[in-house]
Amino acid sequence: MCLRQLLQSSQLQRAWRAAFLKHVQGRHPGAWRWTHSGGGPYRAVIFDMGGVLLPSPGRVAAEWEVQNHIPSGTIVKALISGGENGPWMKFMRAEITTEDFLQEFGRLCSEISKTSVPVDSFFSLLTSERVAKQFPVMTEAITQIRAKGLQTAVLSNNFYLPNGKSFLPLDRKQFDVVVESCLEGVCKPDPRMYKLCLERLGRQPSESIFLDDLGPNLKAAAGLGIHTIKVDDPETAVKELETLLGFPLRMAVPNTRPVRKTMEIPKDALEKYLKDLLGIQPTGPLELLQFDHGQSNPTYYVKLANHQLVLRKKPPGTLLPSAHAVEREFRIMKALGNAGVPVPKVLDLCEDSSVVGTPFYLMEYCPGRIYKDPSLPGLEPSQRRAIYTAMNRVLCKIHSVDLKAAGLEDYGKHGDYLARQVQTWIKQYRASETSTIPAMERLIEWLPLHLPRQQRTTVVHGDFRLDNLLFHPETAEVLAVLDWELSTLGDPLADVAYNCLAHYLPSGFPIQPGLSDCDLTELGIPTAEDYFRMYCLHMGIPPIENWNFYMAFSFFRIAAILQGVYKRSLTGQASSATAKQTGKLTEFMSNLAWDFAIKEGFQIFKEMPATKPLMRSHHTWSLLRTPGTRSYVTSTDSSPAHASKGALIFSPEGLPHRVRELYQKLKEFMERHVYPAEPELQRHQVSAERWTPSPLVEDLKEKAKAEGLWNLFLPLETDPEKKYGAGLTNMEYAHLCEVMGTSLYAPEIFNCSAPDTGNMELLVRYGTEEQKARWLIPLLEGKARSCFAMTEPQVASSDATNIESSIREEDGFYVINGHKWWITGGHGEVLFEQVCVPKENIILGPGRGFEIAQGRLGPGRIHHCMRLIGCSERALALMKARVKSRVAFGKPLVEQGTVLADIALSRVEIEQARLLVLKAAHVMDVVGNKAAALDIAMIKMVAPSMASRVIDRAIQAFGAAGLSSNYPLAQFFAGARALRFADGPDEVHRAAVAKMELKHHS
Repeated sequence: MCLRQLLQSSQLQRAWRAAFLKHVQGRHPGAWRWTHSGGGPYRAVIFDMGGVLLPSPGRVAAEWEVQNHIPSGTIVKALISGGENGPWMKFMRAEITTEDFLQEFGRLCSEISKTSVPVDSFFSLLTSERVAKQFPVMTEAITQIRAKGLQTAVLSNNFYLPNGKSFLPLDRKQFDVVVESCLEGVCKPDPRMYKLCLERLGRQPSESIFLDDLGPNLKAAAGLGIHTIKVDDPETAVKELETLLGFPLRMAVPNTRPVRKTMEIPKDALEKYLKDLLGIQPTGPLELLQFDHGQSNPTYYVKLANHQLVLRKKPPGTLLPSAHAVEREFRIMKALGNAGVPVPKVLDLCEDSSVVGTPFYLMEYCPGRIYKDPSLPGLEPSQRRAIYTAMNRVLCKIHSVDLKAAGLEDYGKHGDYLARQVQTWIKQYRASETSTIPAMERLIEWLPLHLPRQQRTTVVHGDFRLDNLLFHPETAEVLAVLDWELSTLGDPLADVAYNCLAHYLPSGFPIQPGLSDCDLTELGIPTAEDYFRMYCLHMGIPPIENWNFYMAFSFFRIAAILQGVYKRSLTGQASSATAKQTGKLTEFMSNLAWDFAIKEGFQIFKEMPATKPLMRSHHTWSLLRTPGTRSYVTSTDSSPAHASKGALIFSPEGLPHRVRELYQKLKEFMERHVYPAEPELQRHQVSAERWTPSPLVEDLKEKAKAEGLWNLFLPLETDPEKKYGAGLTNMEYAHLCEVMGTSLYAPEIFNCSAPDTGNMELLVRYGTEEQKARWLIPLLEGKARSCFAMTEPQVASSDATNIESSIREEDGFYVINGHKWWITGGHGEVLFEQVCVPKENIILGPGRGFEIAQGRLGPGRIHHCMRLIGCSERALALMKARVKSRVAFGKPLVEQGTVLADIALSRVEIEQARLLVLKAAHVMDVVGNKAAALDIAMIKMVAPSMASRVIDRAIQAFGAAGLSSNYPLAQFFAGARALRFADGPDEVHRAAVAKMELKHHS
């Protein structure tokens, strides 16, 4: 590095600035105190968005390029191409549309990389919820700045989204002023952007601080007299901002929150206990916060007088045997502290439950830094490697403790550790089991048969992972190892394997982020294989050959733990607010464990999924499967032209950007909210309250509404102005509808369930403005439900001319008499006796009911059929998981020839049906519902029968369990079978198809 580059390095600039401020503080203490009090010269802080509040497009691009095997730097080169007149700058000034930008940007990227670049995919990622999340440290800083009376602003180079809204995924209430390039028609570094911001703030440049990650933007601001901070890392930038403003911008106690209502403890009794223990008479009140970290034993921050403590207690309620033993935690931490292992200093163990409700212990509060994300965002590669090396060394230190000298020889049994652990966690799992999980059953059989010979006995932590370590705020030194609840004496390699779990979890894993979709080489993080070898080198032992067992056992154990958390959540005992989401996590973890059980050693490292997403994953129902896409796409072209009305789109990949974004949001919502809620919704369905709306469903409806996943069904041809719905074509909605079909409860949650969809469409098409106001709007808002009464007990209702119910005109009313049952939306049996309906309530006019019904039934059949395909996919996925783990006649079911045939036949039938339904949707979009009559009749004949066969095969694979409420198969089957009536008998559809076919050929 030359001298000029050295002087310009941001690290040196920060060091020089810190030295200068220290110099000023020493020579002018009065001036320093004035600034430090918050009354200094700065009155406003202006933030850039990308790179400061959110991840920068460049950082998002770098990760996306690795995952999609695009040459590094392609996106950034295309972003800066053309300078002020390049497509990116024009797009941010709103001079070109999204479609025009993506077309031009895609061309540039392809020219730069010499390969086809799916820029739609990058744009989807850039604007997705997954990456468009504000850095917590910045959110906290903004809160503190405003609390001190200073103004805040965001100055953003941004763009319009296809829905007409500007891309600003921030809470606007955080800012006094928001300046957006796409609204103003100018971009940074144009000085007009800064002047507009200052003018609206009413501030002078010298009163303002501007944070940005790009040099040209900072240079332009500095040229106007604004103080600037270059943001290379949000944490470091906030520290620099703290220095300039003179007051702290972060919470005094990181990772804490107000105590949850279900976890409150009596403060008066605790204060009395602490006064006696510490021998103090405090003048101020006791301060109590709850750490938001951890799932097991509730942990609290306690401050009394000048004492800062941590209290860790057992959770309330009936607990599993030997679980949550805070007494053991206290003992091990006291012993290890004396042996030189970095642990918090423990003060006292209280086994008197009358103080806070359960036994607890106290330790000193040790300020430091906990890294929750194993990818260590914001750090340099060398810093990341140092963190992992320090973690590895402290684990070696734990495993090197002299048991006799530490007084821990009786802390656990010697020998047969793994055999005992396997049995312990089998018992723990059985004690909290809520349903049969195939992979867990298989592992329970496999693990005892593949126990490795134990080599050593040491202290084992039992839950050793990065986020259970407290690091020095500035260095890679481990200050304390936390959470010793699961510690005992045993095989140290179990700790090492457990420490590597994050390497096989996705970055979006809800309990703890993982590394499986990260480029570890680029991050500077050792691979699992490298980490294990580092451990062996530090300990002076040779690598082992049966690593697969240790990994399988580790995932099995965490699956059992998660099942316990889930079971406690059902009774309101779990300490985490997200505990109820863990229902599906047990199954996910057990599947990973089984992956290791059927592989050997480090081969698994190379055979696990690559960083590029799989091209096929039909597990759209699974809470944690990495979202994939179907492989039956016949074209990977995702350009706007490909998504035009005239194209038949076989795969979600080919959908227009806006629709693909909706599709991805829908899948994420299903995974986060719908699948975890199914057990509770099923219980409500059979409870005494089943005739009242489920509060959980109503809550999920509001969440879906807030995310824009609402009324997606209305076809574009019915609602061309997108006044009522999302403005999707029938074919576009078909792809989304399949995802909804994977859960019986999903359609209602998104206000896309029958018969409301058809009735709303009917009102949109044919209703008067008064009728729309009275019935359509409440239906669209989810404030009302509707029904469809067709079937009658005394006649064959498949023949509409055969209906016995009557209607007559009388004194301004229509009087209805009839007997209906299996009424869609209530399935009740209802007698209509002299029911008077005002004449103004009739839709379209007398004698036009059949016309209306035919107009209503077209799109509705697409919905039913795509939902059937969704439930068939889920049934097949369940079947595949079952036959891999279930053993009959001495071998897994998957090795039985008939089972393999059933799987193959099911896949073929699903694909055939899907293609036929998508074709019908396409024909409806292109030539209309009437012209698509043959296609609609065919899918009504094919889809329910196909679903019945596929689900029936899945039930057969499950045996008696397939008929139980533990799985959705029985309900799926009943629904599919019922649709063979609700959609009209198969015979009617076959006859209709034959007649149209004969007419066509004649």
